[in-house]
Amino acid sequence: MSKITAAITGVQGWVPDYVLTNAELETMVETSDEWITSRTGIKERRILKGEGQGTSVIGIEACKGLLEKTGTDPKDIDLIICATVTPDMPFPATANIVADKIGAINSFSYDMSAACSGFLYALATGAQFIETGMYKKVIVIGADKMSSIINYKDRTTCIIFGDGGGAVLLEPNEEGLGVQDSILKADGSGAEYLGMPAGGSRIPASIESVQADKHYAFQEGATVFKFAVTNMAEVSAEIMQKNNLTADDVRWLVPHQANKRIIDATANRMGISEEKVMMNIEKYGNTTAGTLPLCLWDYEDQLQKGDNIILAAFGGGFTWGSMYIKWAYDPK
Repeated sequence: MSKITAAITGVQGWVPDYVLTNAELETMVETSDEWITSRTGIKERRILKGEGQGTSVIGIEACKGLLEKTGTDPKDIDLIICATVTPDMPFPATANIVADKIGAINSFSYDMSAACSGFLYALATGAQFIETGMYKKVIVIGADKMSSIINYKDRTTCIIFGDGGGAVLLEPNEEGLGVQDSILKADGSGAEYLGMPAGGSRIPASIESVQADKHYAFQEGATVFKFAVTNMAEVSAEIMQKNNLTADDVRWLVPHQANKRIIDATANRMGISEEKVMMNIEKYGNTTAGTLPLCLWDYEDQLQKGDNIILAAFGGGFTWGSMYIKWAYDPK
């Protein structure tokens, strides 16, 4: 019997309609289109507007599109994992809400929090349920409504983040396609440089914590940039070496869309040319757990069955990692 691997058999993204441009940000904080573009590569980002609109909206819309595209009955879904750091509420899990709204009544579901590496962590976890033979259909979501935790008076963060995400369907494969290998890492000492201080059990919400702006994401830019450049690049090179891949063997690099300079550094370390790098940061910004599925969605019609793909991410925690995938289907 052939070894079972977990293959992505469909991908769907979703972003809100509202576009927050660099020009609009110029009216909110002291910045400029030239400054933002030259340092991050971002031109615009999407923002989820409206009363009571949480991350589940992104997940629901992405999953509905995914089920329709793949011709999948929601009742056949065994498991839904939602990677997010902006859940609708502390509990129940956003994945529970998504499962209910899409009619996945036979699935169980839970959230996973690993910041910008969340989708990669969740994909590796979901793959295990397929590879063991326990489940046949697993949905992995990466989605964040970052605008809900961003201070639009802080120019170091408000220029970077946007809202959006996507979902993939994982199914068993016996052709040797799908997830081949992953390397996942974490270093909790990074918490002081990138995170959100309040809202958890250490500093519960209070008038004082809100007035002190402790419910917003923060980052110490220089430290985060240095750590991200080094570690995302190194772990990507490591998974290539581990699997005896050369730059010529790799068809696509799918990097977390945090900053164009970090993406360029990762590609250079791997020896990957620019035309092999998936990039959409200019139109979505950093959607945290949403960046990797959004890239796969944007580039889906360019992917060919058997393509060697490297996914790489770095996020708060610190968390980081890479994954080697053989793409499982041709453009539809």
